[in-house]
Amino acid sequence: MNFPDNLRYTKDHEWVKIEGSTAFVGITDFAQRELGDIVFVDIPSVGKTLHHNEVFGTVEAVKTVSDLFLPLSGKIESMNNGLDAAPEAVNKDPYGEGWMIKMTLSNASEIEHLMTAAQYKALIGE
Repeated sequence: MNFPDNLRYTKDHEWVKIEGSTAFVGITDFAQRELGDIVFVDIPSVGKTLHHNEVFGTVEAVKTVSDLFLPLSGKIESMNNGLDAAPEAVNKDPYGEGWMIKMTLSNASEIEHLMTAAQYKALIGE
């Protein structure tokens, strides 16, 4: 499985790519494999300001629906509209075309609570 070193990770299997005060969020390669074929991504929180660990959306696979937890506090600026037509992009490229939201951070100190790739690998037993 792939876990890029330039990203941060959560115990709930989300990844975060931080660029200044902006962050991109999606689910990890491990999470998409566990879920199976993803058929729908729902992000009703665009435009809202949420705290870390709040649910910002759901991802639906053939057999289950899972909540998506916000890794950092901030405003959800946009979602990846490409997932409307091609939710399977999350399975094919979870760290690229399968990103889910773009957000503006409100508390950069929360980054310290996220895991590195090595810590995340240890969490999932890789």
